[in-house]
Amino acid sequence: MGYKHTFSAVALVVAGTLAAGAAHATDGYFSHGYGMKAKGRGGASAAMTTDTFGGANNPATMVWVGDRVDVGVDLFRPDREASRVGSFGGAGFLDGSADGNDTNNFLIPEFGYNKLINPDLSLGVTVYGNGGMNTDYASGQLDAGICAGGAPSGVPANLLCGSGNLGVNLSQLIIAPTAAYKINPQHSIGVSPLIAYQRFKAYGLQPFRQISSDPANLTNNDYDSSWGLGVRVGWFGKLTDTLSMGASYSTKISMDEFDKYRGLFAEQGGFDIPENYNIGIAFKAAPNVTIAADYQRINYNKIKSVGNPSNQTPCPGAACLGASSASIGFGWQNVDVIKLGVEYAYSNRMLLRAGYNHSDNPIQSRDVTFNILAPGVVQDHVTAGFTYTLESGSEITMAYMHAFKKSVSGPATNPYFPVGGTETIGMSQDSLGIAWGKKF
Repeated sequence: MGYKHTFSAVALVVAGTLAAGAAHATDGYFSHGYGMKAKGRGGASAAMTTDTFGGANNPATMVWVGDRVDVGVDLFRPDREASRVGSFGGAGFLDGSADGNDTNNFLIPEFGYNKLINPDLSLGVTVYGNGGMNTDYASGQLDAGICAGGAPSGVPANLLCGSGNLGVNLSQLIIAPTAAYKINPQHSIGVSPLIAYQRFKAYGLQPFRQISSDPANLTNNDYDSSWGLGVRVGWFGKLTDTLSMGASYSTKISMDEFDKYRGLFAEQGGFDIPENYNIGIAFKAAPNVTIAADYQRINYNKIKSVGNPSNQTPCPGAACLGASSASIGFGWQNVDVIKLGVEYAYSNRMLLRAGYNHSDNPIQSRDVTFNILAPGVVQDHVTAGFTYTLESGSEITMAYMHAFKKSVSGPATNPYFPVGGTETIGMSQDSLGIAWGKKF
């Protein structure tokens, strides 16, 4: 496969990813795994060298992959819900419930390519959706007449007292050119510059204009987009014939501001992608069985628009949203993620996988109100998958993931309107993906 054709394929996959709008919300809003093989084993990948997704997992693994291409697509289906009970001191005037599933099916493409320049050096590229948040709650949940400053009189209101549907859509795409080098026969290092693109829109938040530093750039402004740069570095080592280890670190990706939403996000529309790191181990327990485990840390709290508490001072007031680094955010905490996976070679052509992924919940009860927009609360995922090698040498890989339903409840803390009562957000998820890969 020539470089001209490779870069044409990359362009097509990038265009498809942007059109699809990658919308994950598994480990916070990162995916539980990158590459269909990793997704089948719970996301464990730092010490595995089975495909071309090192740019998303561990760049150092790519030099062990050889000349290879992978193309896949994942059907991702989140099920979100939110409710409020006991409002107005138990009178229930603003009680209501809604699911966020007016839009709930997403196609997530993935692409990877790698080329050995010589036995010790490879160059490649990984294209992946880093994560995202999506909700779409139908309007008509509340009586507009009781919503202060919300939907116009006579117009049914959404769950946060705005008019029309309520929701957000955040998509993030990362292109990771990758170079990997064997420093000796057992160890390698790698680096991936991270070129990130994201787009975002919010709608149905009209009442929050009262606490925004820029009310005209808060809600219902269609999509805005931004670009940013970061870097991921990695190490991989074959410690013995049966034991491998790997580790990688990704810097914060500094993004341009969302100008159309500078009245919503802290730091005048800032929405950087958080730093993260992982370390993993892979052990060949038998000639046909490999066990892999990763630990990952995602530092959401360091991104002001994501990590600032939703009860942050100077609220209430015109500086609550968007004004500065002190403006309120989603209140997400840093998370630790454990990924466990197993591969079993059933035959020369069939490789079976299973996995488990557990993540901390980034959302506390104090921040439930704001996270009606982004209920990324799921913690426990189970996965299964397989790879079948065709007579031509091409591989077909499939992976399934189920994230068990998780709910979080907390006091209704709407900063512009004393609603009262208890709010609950919840989510479960399923995904099913297929990929084609081939060494050449």
